[in-house]
Amino acid sequence: MADEKFCQGCHQKHNCQEVYEHLSKMEGHSIVLKVVVAFLLPILVFISSVAMFEGLFSKIIQSEKLQTIAGLLLALVVSTAFVLIAKLINRNSVKNK
Repeated sequence: MADEKFCQGCHQKHNCQEVYEHLSKMEGHSIVLKVVVAFLLPILVFISSVAMFEGLFSKIIQSEKLQTIAGLLLALVVSTAFVLIAKLINRNSVKNK
């Protein structure tokens, strides 16, 4: 290993390569869907909510600052509700397995 000081305290420094080979061969479930739901979808929900509320409030509220503030706050509420619902669904699906 390049940094021998780092490895001096390790009790497996003699078979470090074997450990990494063993870890690379481990198989598990794909987490792509969980990553998308946890990170990408809340951002998309927030952006689409902001756009929707801005369009809605442009017809109702005359002040541009008030439109922006109201749109951002409501989009934050919608995004938070989405995250909480996603957590509940994930928790229930884990319990059922």
